[in-house]
Amino acid sequence: MGETPICNVLVCGGAGYIGSHMVRALVARGCTPVIFDNLSTGHADAVDAAAPDCDLVRGDLLDRQALRRVFAEYSIDAVMHFSARSLVGESVREPALYYANNVTGTLNLLDAMREAGVLRLVFSSTAAVYGNPVTERIAETHPLAPVNPYGASKLMVERMLADHAAAYGLRSVALRYFNAAGADRAGGIGESHSPETHLIPNILRAVLGTGPALTVFGSDYDTPDGTCVRDYIHVNDLCDAHLAALDKLLAAPVGTAALKDGLTAEPGEKGALYYNLGNGLGFTVRQVIDAAARVTGREVPFTVGPRRDGDPARLVADSTLAGRELGWAPKVADIREIIETAWAWHSDQKY
Repeated sequence: MGETPICNVLVCGGAGYIGSHMVRALVARGCTPVIFDNLSTGHADAVDAAAPDCDLVRGDLLDRQALRRVFAEYSIDAVMHFSARSLVGESVREPALYYANNVTGTLNLLDAMREAGVLRLVFSSTAAVYGNPVTERIAETHPLAPVNPYGASKLMVERMLADHAAAYGLRSVALRYFNAAGADRAGGIGESHSPETHLIPNILRAVLGTGPALTVFGSDYDTPDGTCVRDYIHVNDLCDAHLAALDKLLAAPVGTAALKDGLTAEPGEKGALYYNLGNGLGFTVRQVIDAAARVTGREVPFTVGPRRDGDPARLVADSTLAGRELGWAPKVADIREIIETAWAWHSDQKY
């Protein structure tokens, strides 16, 4: 990857877990992030820790006037969009919240971008767009069949990006994450959700006694030890992929010039690209628990419960396309190293 050109980037959701790491990475590259976040799940102190000199604008994607104001006040070259509701179970219980926030909110953002003439977007998508896997490793050619409103809302946004490419010359990159994990070794920022649903932070909080004992959902899957297999990718590797995507967007024409370049309305064509982001390595829940016990030097308290509805046995990425077209590869593949970075942050918290 080359050096990202100096630019001003609006980071929607920049006070969240991945967003705050992205803000720090942008500053390290010489870019100027402007954070737009309603702080419903993000944290102002994460922004202070990541980039104390950057502006935090408190606003909501459902507030069209707030979006217009931020584009009017700041000179923005590109947008990174991390703002989303992302709890699968909640999306099933309250789908209206997900379609309003994730779809309508993004449409408001796209409208404000077009009005301001800002036509470059890196979008935080998800492996949930694929639904239940039909192959051992999931490539971008895998069928798109989300099984919950969260995944459906993200896929709908991807379709919107393709249509905006064809009609308006918007250029976008949608990055389909697998399981983000870990924390920046520089400290000060890490993974903090309420409620916390991710495996590694729940393991570490159980070890610290700041959270309940862990429940392992199902031990009878067709996997090496009967527990689910997932692909964990370090959050800093995700940020590197976003920088590579930004480089690609900044090097390409947008608007009228892009339309002359022959953009189509199909995702994956020149205007609306998408890439999987994962290690390509799968670890069972028990393997993650065992790795955490070695990292922390403590026993991980857990019980085994029944399977959760809709949990596939195995979700592992094929990120070959991101390597080929973005020049990206994860630097942290060892699950113990990922957990070590998360442990350093969690053990320093005053819960």
